[in-house]
Amino acid sequence: MNGVGSVRELERETDKESPLHFMDGRVKLVLLIFIIVFTVFSTQIMVMAILEVYLLLLMYISKLSFKTSLTRVLLLLPFGGFIIAFQPFIHPGNIIWSGAFGIHITDGGLMWAALLMSRLIVALTSIVLLSSISPMQEVVQSFRKLGMPREFAMILSLMIRFLFMFYDELHRITHAQKARCFDAFNNKISYKWRMKQLGYTVAMMFLRAYEQGETIYLSMASRGFSDKSKLYHDRKAKIGYSEYVFITTTLLLVACLQILAMFFFPQLGFLGVNIV
Repeated sequence: MNGVGSVRELERETDKESPLHFMDGRVKLVLLIFIIVFTVFSTQIMVMAILEVYLLLLMYISKLSFKTSLTRVLLLLPFGGFIIAFQPFIHPGNIIWSGAFGIHITDGGLMWAALLMSRLIVALTSIVLLSSISPMQEVVQSFRKLGMPREFAMILSLMIRFLFMFYDELHRITHAQKARCFDAFNNKISYKWRMKQLGYTVAMMFLRAYEQGETIYLSMASRGFSDKSKLYHDRKAKIGYSEYVFITTTLLLVACLQILAMFFFPQLGFLGVNIV
C-alpha cells in the first residue's frame, strides 16, 4: 500500500456510517486519549488485554476492516518496538540466559518488554481507531473546541490539507520517473547521478508546494476567507444519547478494571502480576 493509497483508504474509512462515526469529535478524542493514559499507568498485562478487546469491539461497531486496521498497527509498531527489543538485555532481574560478550537476558527484562509491548499495541490501536472514525479536520476542530489557540488550530488544519497535496504531487513525480525507467536503487547507474536526480525531485516538490500555496491563498482570499472562518463543519451540533452511552461504558470499564487489578488479577499469575 503506497502513501497515496493509504491516505485514500483512510478517507474511505472515515466516510463510513456507524454510531461512532457520527459521535461528537470531542468525546471520541478525549475518551481515546484517556484510554491511552490509563494504559501507560497500568502495570498488568491482563488490563491491556481487556482494553484491546474493547477497542476491537469498537472497531467492529464502527464497521472498520480488521485487516486494514491491523496493517496500520503493524506499520507503526517498529517505531516503539525497536526500543522494546533491548529491554530483556538491559532490565535488571534474574539471569535466565547468558551469551558472549556479557550479554544476558533476565526474567524481569522479559516481563517489562511484554508489558511495554502490550501498552504500545493498545495505544496504537486507539490511534488507528481515532483516525479511522474521525476525519483529520474533525480532530483539529475538536482540539479547537477543547481550548487550542485558534492560530495553532488553523496552522494544523492547513498542514493536514497540504499533506494530501504532497502525497498527490509525489505520486505524480514518481509515476513520471517510473515511466522513464528511473530507478533510484539501480546500482548500474552512477550513485552521484541518482542522488542528483533525487535532489531535483525534492526541489521540484518545494517549488510546486510554493506555487500551490500561493494558488490556495488567492483562492481562499477571493472567497472571503478571514481568521474567523471555519474550515470544518461538525457532523453533529451537540452531545447526544450515543455520546453519553460511550462515555458511561468507557468509564465503567476503566473503573472495573482498576478494581479487578487491585483484588482479582494478581491471582491469575503472569498476566496479573504488577510489573514495575
